[in-house]
Amino acid sequence: MNIPLPTTQSPLDNITYADLYRRWENGNWKATEIDFAQDAEQWQSAFTDFERKAALWNYSLFFWGEDAVTDGLSPYVDAAPLEEQKYFLATQQVDEARHAVFFNRFMKEVVGIGGDSIGDSLAIIEPQLSWGFKKVFARLERMCDELRRDPSIPQLAAGVALYHVIIEATLAQPGQHFITSYLEDREILPGFRAGMENVSADEQRHIGFGVKLLNDLRRMDPEVPHAVADLLREVMPWTINVLVPPGWDERYIETFGVTMEDLGEQGAISLETKLRSAGMPLDELPGPPVMPLAGSPRERAVRGRALSKAGYLGEKTGPPSRDPKLVQMLFESVAGGLDIDAARSPGSIQWDFFDLEPWHVVLANGSTHAARGPIDNPTVRFQVAFEDFVDIVAGRRDPRKLMLRGKFRPRGDLRWLFQSRKMFPAG
Repeated sequence: MNIPLPTTQSPLDNITYADLYRRWENGNWKATEIDFAQDAEQWQSAFTDFERKAALWNYSLFFWGEDAVTDGLSPYVDAAPLEEQKYFLATQQVDEARHAVFFNRFMKEVVGIGGDSIGDSLAIIEPQLSWGFKKVFARLERMCDELRRDPSIPQLAAGVALYHVIIEATLAQPGQHFITSYLEDREILPGFRAGMENVSADEQRHIGFGVKLLNDLRRMDPEVPHAVADLLREVMPWTINVLVPPGWDERYIETFGVTMEDLGEQGAISLETKLRSAGMPLDELPGPPVMPLAGSPRERAVRGRALSKAGYLGEKTGPPSRDPKLVQMLFESVAGGLDIDAARSPGSIQWDFFDLEPWHVVLANGSTHAARGPIDNPTVRFQVAFEDFVDIVAGRRDPRKLMLRGKFRPRGDLRWLFQSRKMFPAG
């Protein structure tokens, strides 16, 4: 079915789906013909024991991810409105399968792990997967089911935002650059390095397609920005935690010359660039802010890591930090995540914690802010334990269930709260 697109011009209009298909034909490579002989020797001689452990963790995320996206791409093919889009997506599925074969060969022939089948190899590396990684790829699996049931334009746009913008552009692309950079600097693992360069070239082509498709879908349906914004708000807390190393031992990353903040910054820049190119700048998406952490991409990366390590985001591994500076950062992000335009009128919210001093947020256009301590006559106040509040913010607890159990008690102007409910990220 051919659906005409509006005539509004975009730089992406100079790139056609036929061009992207042609680039695929010209860029084909063979995962089965890479020579890993020198890699197998250098894996033992050029890496320390800890570096091998750290590299295995990082490479396992890529291997599992390539297999997962191979399995999940077919609903995207079915949902694409144009034949040219379907053809390119078919080439992308071939690419992802080739990437999985490449990583499986490396694991078996160089690292020395793997079973009789790719499925056996995936089962062996599954314990390496981080909490954030599992959450993102579980969402991809659900997205595929949703696309099968509802192959609409907004649903496809949400799927492309997850697959091409989050998984490929925000997570995989910085990770690929990280790996190839330290391998080039040390001049080791030539087979793996060459394969990673080929994988990166494929992914760049996929990302270009995804951005173009997202831009075209945006011009076809005005609901697309809403669908994209909703998806991003859902997955961003998980995305921040994809590269949390085992036991928060940051040597898993730093041993290769970069930090978690470096990778987070690169991912944030990539996300902003791709959305802007698709005609949906991050700060113009509808609803509550997708990125409640203020500042530059570097500053947001630093704060995201701090909030995760404090137990305010991501996997719950113990009680949250009560460090005053971190609590302040938490409330600044809470205030930054509210959609002030959705509030019925200016107001204030106060949290009366059972086990911590109160905090409040004042909601007013141009002067919304969070502050420690009580405020006179708050519009709404909540009585809650600090740990339960953190679990609500992190998406680990449902506030409605806590209310039924008497652990989350709203007081004050509940009508204002109900009429302003869409200002919260959960809608």
